[in-house]
Amino acid sequence: MKWVVRLGGIAGGLVFLLLLLQCLFYYFGGELYFTTARSESQTPQTLTSYVGQPPIPKELFFAGERVPLENTDVRESLDYELCVASNWHSQILQMLKRMTRYFPEFESILRENGIPSDLKYLAVAESSLNERAYSPSKAAGLWQFLERAGKEYGLVINDEVDQRYDIVASTNAACRYLKAAYNQFGSWAMAAAAYNMGMSGLQRSATKQAERSYYDLHLNIETGRYFYRILALKLVLENPELYGFHLRPEERYKPYPYCTIQVDSTITDLAAFAHEQNTNYKMLRRLNPWLRSTKLSATPDTPYTLRILDNTARSAYEE
Repeated sequence: MKWVVRLGGIAGGLVFLLLLLQCLFYYFGGELYFTTARSESQTPQTLTSYVGQPPIPKELFFAGERVPLENTDVRESLDYELCVASNWHSQILQMLKRMTRYFPEFESILRENGIPSDLKYLAVAESSLNERAYSPSKAAGLWQFLERAGKEYGLVINDEVDQRYDIVASTNAACRYLKAAYNQFGSWAMAAAAYNMGMSGLQRSATKQAERSYYDLHLNIETGRYFYRILALKLVLENPELYGFHLRPEERYKPYPYCTIQVDSTITDLAAFAHEQNTNYKMLRRLNPWLRSTKLSATPDTPYTLRILDNTARSAYEE
């Protein structure tokens, strides 16, 4: 019996030793180093990348308006959104790719309407620059208009056409809304907040709290985060390398080369029409995502402008 007890003690000791070695293994990050036989090849390697604090600028302006980063609540709100955006890798990469396709047209239309260029980041926050974006609340397009608001600001929405998906029409509609909101509140930050929660709702909050600044208002969680998310996206997209994103110019999407055709009579078969224009229905819909059917009803009083892929320039686009 003594030898059985002795063997049991040895086995128990071995189990204890193995458990101790496993604990040491995990404690030292998966590698054991022994001081008695350490060589240069055994020295742990220094990490070359890490997750750390996204940089916050000392000063920040949006649409010519200063952001009061000296206020702790403002700085922490921006910090939160920067932490989210700088680690939102798949979406930020897609935004960086798409911005070269959509920003030039946004900037041109905003300039024509007297709206600061920074307001293009509102569309980024709304749709991630996905022209086919459609939300659970049934908001659609790059600027995420609800049907009622879209019609109120001049967009055609029916079974054949939905101009919430038309970059020109929807951007012009967004400009009309933002200009009206700015005239009411006197601030582009407040105009952006109104775009999220509605002018009447924002006005009620401002009146009840006797405040006029977005940064001093207590708002619902979504609107309270909304403008800081826009600021964070502006910082990350304007300084991608600073926040850990690296894209070569050729990895970004170019605008589609196209010509335009004015349509003032009904097209009963858009697929056949596309073939007549040396393109196809797929590319016709891609360049005109506001088309919702295989038919387009138009008259001299209600014409539409169609973008047609320019096949003569397509090879240059693909290079």
